[in-house]
Amino acid sequence: MSNYKTEALDGMHIDWDVPIVMDDGIVLRADVYRPAAEGKYPALVSYGPYGKGLAFQDGYKTAWEIMERQFPDAVAGTSNKYQNWEVADPEKWVPDGYVCVRVDCRGAGRSPGFLDHNNARENKDFHDCIEWTAAQPWCSGKVGLNGISYYASSQWRAAALQPPHLAAICVWEGWADYYRDGSRHGGIACTFRKNWQEMQVVTVQHGRGERGPRSRVTGQLVCGDETLPDEVLKKNRADMWGNVLNRRLVDDYYRERTADLSKVKVPLLSAANWGGQGLHTRGNFEAYGRAASTQKWLEVHGDSHWAPFYTDYGVALQKRFFDHFLKGEANGWEQQPKVLLQVRHVDRFVERAENEWPLARTQWTRYYLDLAERTLSTEPRAASARVEYDAMGDGITFRMPPLKAPLEITGPSALKLFLSSSTTDADVFAVLRVFAPDGKEVVFQGALDPHTPIGQGWLRASHRKLDRKLSLPYRPYHTHDEEQPLEPGQAVELDVEIWPTCIVVPAGYTIALTIRGRDYEYAGEAAVLSNMKNPMKGCGPFVHDDPADRPPEVFGGKVTLHAEAGQQPFVLLPIIP
Repeated sequence: MSNYKTEALDGMHIDWDVPIVMDDGIVLRADVYRPAAEGKYPALVSYGPYGKGLAFQDGYKTAWEIMERQFPDAVAGTSNKYQNWEVADPEKWVPDGYVCVRVDCRGAGRSPGFLDHNNARENKDFHDCIEWTAAQPWCSGKVGLNGISYYASSQWRAAALQPPHLAAICVWEGWADYYRDGSRHGGIACTFRKNWQEMQVVTVQHGRGERGPRSRVTGQLVCGDETLPDEVLKKNRADMWGNVLNRRLVDDYYRERTADLSKVKVPLLSAANWGGQGLHTRGNFEAYGRAASTQKWLEVHGDSHWAPFYTDYGVALQKRFFDHFLKGEANGWEQQPKVLLQVRHVDRFVERAENEWPLARTQWTRYYLDLAERTLSTEPRAASARVEYDAMGDGITFRMPPLKAPLEITGPSALKLFLSSSTTDADVFAVLRVFAPDGKEVVFQGALDPHTPIGQGWLRASHRKLDRKLSLPYRPYHTHDEEQPLEPGQAVELDVEIWPTCIVVPAGYTIALTIRGRDYEYAGEAAVLSNMKNPMKGCGPFVHDDPADRPPEVFGGKVTLHAEAGQQPFVLLPIIP
């Protein structure tokens, strides 16, 4: 079992395909990148399904080309031979006295077993890989976790199991709540889960063997030496999309895949993306606020969800954090602001230190929806009104007048509606938008989609029940534990969570809110990424268009917004003075 290949390459000792035996006998495989000099070093561990032998450049070609073009520092100072999607580049860490351990999760890459994402078995495997790492002769006994997205979200769950040698975690754009953050936004099924598994996981499932890719460094088969037929591969993996589609309410399936944040106690750095609507925003804010750690920091940036992690800015931030907690260096990290924001302007980001989240000086401001005039204003109209829209149409857009002075919106938002449907249910898609003086919409490079709006929120009307303990005026929290169908034509009260965002809107620009019954779509040309199934039209891959979840006879009706004296719809915005 101890037979594996060790090589001296590019100033590192590299152990390829090291076996790590789990308590049920399954052998996971890891690549270990170590400093050339003998000694004991802290280790950074990543555990996930994307195939440790698959080069970033091969598996995620367009994402790599965008990063190379737009962020040359992300690919500088390294040969890029060992670059792997969403995990640390060892050539940027090993020379500074770190060991990088990359583990193929059970059922993926070169690790055999049944592939079932984020479940209790996988969480236990990750815990045991952390402890295995700490026990190795080259490890100082201090282990940190680092990585993006899948390699980030898994950290919350591993940390909640409290492995004794886990010293710190850097969760870069990692969702925390399996139901609310990615699978079912506001109760509406997001087809990302279905397409993600087909595009990014099945392609590197263990057992593809000769039908899978080869490592450009070792020549090894990325997906193991055995080549299995499709029907066997299908039996060797859980039906992720089937589970999401068939489980409309929060149950043990979702709970098992959601970290108990009250048990996350290690020092943590949570890094969110303003443009990560659909997967890469909410969890980082929620977990930062609710984790039990006494030493925790929040960083928020923009742009793509892969590039900032690899830039000089991203690597320097991560290193200062880990140098402090894994090496014990007195590097001034104690003075690091608790919250570091890259504040978004229409043409740039400006760094700003803060003390808390949401910001204590926030002026929570109600902007009332005038249904007759289709405007947003701080003064409610006492008159009764109603307006109807076609659920599958463009919805209704409410606008403020052009701003007389710049206005900053930074934080979570909440939308209060009184709504009826011609059917027994309705899906609400709320979109915060900004328009330039020439009428053109201001959009940003989001985590994945280059044409992302300012902010988004979702709610299925039958899922309107609130958790009174966890709900806040600026962040409604829904139980998703029962469905409450609508009586056609009867209005109900809805509180829609709009995920945190940040934008300094210049004078002359217009802030708007669109309410509709389907996903936002950018008016310009769709964008394409090689690892995404569908062209991206403003929401990236985070769309809600499955006819089984949204049958047209229920979700394709007419929706009416209502206003009465004392029942005026409004959006609560976080205005920063």
